[in-house]
Amino acid sequence: MSEHTSSKKVDTFQKRKNKEEMKTQLITFALMIIFTLVAFGIVVGELMPKMFVVPTILLLAIVQVAFQLYYFMHMKNAGHEMPSNMMYGGFWAAILTVAGLVGLTWW
Repeated sequence: MSEHTSSKKVDTFQKRKNKEEMKTQLITFALMIIFTLVAFGIVVGELMPKMFVVPTILLLAIVQVAFQLYYFMHMKNAGHEMPSNMMYGGFWAAILTVAGLVGLTWW
């Protein structure tokens, strides 16, 4: 009888955890749609000087990539430390490479 009771507690905990996870993913998805609409609105509405449009859109894109990795690719979960470190290391290497090439070109 006691095993059955603890199983119900685990099931209830798992259901609550899944519900919170789904809520977080829906909020993140809504934010990503809003960021996309903001970027589209900036371009179509010509609300900013052209000099600021590209950096703003790139910033929104970086935030969306972070949301994708962190929430939808489950990089926040335990057990994903090695893939996370490898991906972040690859991003860092790419940034350093591009910065080095830009520095060599402009210097």
